[in-house]
Amino acid sequence: MTDTVVSSATKEVVIGFDRPFVIIGERINPTGRRLLAAEMRAGDFSRVEADAVAQVAAGAHMLDVNAGIPLADEPAILASTIKLVQSLVDVPLAIDSSVVEALAAGLAAYEGKALVNSVTGEEEQMERVLPLVAKHGAAVVAISNDETGISEDPDVRFAVAKKIVERAADYGITKADIVVDPLVMPVGAMGSAGRQVMALVRRLREELGVNTTCGASNVSFGLPNRHGINAAFLTMAIASGLTSAITNPLEPDIVAAVMAADVISGHDPNCGRWISKHRQSPSGGDGGRRGGRRRGSAPGQQ
Repeated sequence: MTDTVVSSATKEVVIGFDRPFVIIGERINPTGRRLLAAEMRAGDFSRVEADAVAQVAAGAHMLDVNAGIPLADEPAILASTIKLVQSLVDVPLAIDSSVVEALAAGLAAYEGKALVNSVTGEEEQMERVLPLVAKHGAAVVAISNDETGISEDPDVRFAVAKKIVERAADYGITKADIVVDPLVMPVGAMGSAGRQVMALVRRLREELGVNTTCGASNVSFGLPNRHGINAAFLTMAIASGLTSAITNPLEPDIVAAVMAADVISGHDPNCGRWISKHRQSPSGGDGGRRGGRRRGSAPGQQ
């Protein structure tokens, strides 16, 4: 089985088929967050600090860090943000940018083995990003699109992922250091999007032997009660073999869905993490009842 190991200076996280699901906190990203973008551009990182600490406290195993602010010095801001976040939390980071110079600056500032987010199947992008990943001994997210864009055909997206995995091998990057994003399309716009990505996840696991991730919230774009859709999607995707996701750990439904999926998948030994999180205090909530169900009640009817 494939294990993708990433680390901070002091903590290691393993993404793998037989491992607990890895939540990558999504909130340190100014895209779509105008106030955060303005603050980061002005050198105010108080919201970044709060989001970093809160996401880890809520259950994030890693954090995604993005500094894509229009008309700003992205390489400098990304490097500064990475240093700041690493001074506050001990979890590994995903360094998130489509700008190669920003990725280089982020990797130079990072302590540990980072996850680079990301490389696409575009020739120029692979030629620039993959040597950088190899130089720093990092892991990388492979995005299943290329010069032709994002295909609605899952077979095409699989072929792009395979191309990236094969090209990465030319630079000495093994499949253990590649986490493929099969690209989640909005289910509100394409009704088969959920089924497509789950089938892709299974193929990526069985045929390429790679771990997978996605921007989970994409599936619910444009729909009401997005967190409910996201939680259901994650549970089903984990059952299909998804091993990590970039998502919002500040939503309790998301964390509960992931933890429950780990229990059902056998990735929470003796249900220890679930029990630890949800055990009631001796004085709490059970009406004084101890041990067993009431006479005459069926399981699940108490």
